[in-house]
Amino acid sequence: MEKENEQSVSQFIELVKKSRRGKFKVYIGMSAGVGKTYRMLQEAHALMKNSIDIRIGYVETHNREETHALLAGIPFIPRRKLFYKGKEMEEMDVQAIVSRNPEVVIVDELAHSNIEGSKNTKRWQDVMDILDAGISVISAVNIQHLESMNEEIEEITGIPITERIPDKVLDMADEIVNIDLTADELIDRLKAGKIYDQSKIATALGNFFQPERILQLRELALKEVAHYVERKINIEIPKQIKLRPERFMACISTNSVTAKIVIRKTARLASYYRSPWMVLYVQNTNESSDRIKLDLQRHLINNFKLATELGAEVIKVKSNEITKTIIRIAQEKDITTICMGKPHLNLFQVIMRTPVFNELLRNISETEIDLVILS
Repeated sequence: MEKENEQSVSQFIELVKKSRRGKFKVYIGMSAGVGKTYRMLQEAHALMKNSIDIRIGYVETHNREETHALLAGIPFIPRRKLFYKGKEMEEMDVQAIVSRNPEVVIVDELAHSNIEGSKNTKRWQDVMDILDAGISVISAVNIQHLESMNEEIEEITGIPITERIPDKVLDMADEIVNIDLTADELIDRLKAGKIYDQSKIATALGNFFQPERILQLRELALKEVAHYVERKINIEIPKQIKLRPERFMACISTNSVTAKIVIRKTARLASYYRSPWMVLYVQNTNESSDRIKLDLQRHLINNFKLATELGAEVIKVKSNEITKTIIRIAQEKDITTICMGKPHLNLFQVIMRTPVFNELLRNISETEIDLVILS
């Protein structure tokens, strides 16, 4: 009885914290220059006209004339100055924002990495602190900075994306707004000098701002917002028929490249369904710490870290009965879908040479669990 009371109190405390938390709105776009910062500042002016106490915590206009003009009249909280590698630099002053306690604060570039020595390594973590203080935040981010899309975006653009945010950050948003432009409109803005200086336009047109790349990024941004709306509907509209809640489990091995892909794609699936998920690694005798190569150990640890950052529960089990262990854990955790990498063999080779894979198929056919093979 005492334990039930403790759980009840704990749940009530969480409800109270949630009600006190600030509201979180995110403008998302397919690339730089679509107008996210411009729209945030337009909204700031509209809120001020309605007597809302709003401040700029951090805005980067990139010297875009139209955007810079909108700064006029919006009060801002001075940035924190600090020295890094002999240079004076500026960061958003989270403590000053919390102390000033406005109703709403504008925080641009959500995926930004803070200077070494800051309280948080990432700006999105600063935003969580501000929200926890009861201050609402309006922020902006490009679709390519979403962690689970990292490899897909790099394949499209050919450019490494170093600054990323976990998908869970968007899951915490109360509202997501997609700033959408056609490829032609975006390229026209670039040519008109509304995104970069004239000296950078030719290079941008030859690299990132190519129509086929913009179209692919636009599709990803539209899909992300559509899935957000679906998740919101699923949460806020009561269902007449109780459906079995989705729970995903990614099965990984010491194959680091495949494991990373499986983790990221399972994170996307879990994000779409707004469902819990986990990563399972079954360590057989041949992969014990005294037998496995050091580089494989290091990659494995990095993949566990990636899974945790993306919101997964990581499960490590020692067993030589891989199939039975996967099925047992799946049933214990009420898993609806098992995700795993595609064997690097053709269909005939899979049938003839992969007994673990075949045994898993046979066992799963006797349950209500789905199996997803990720390429």
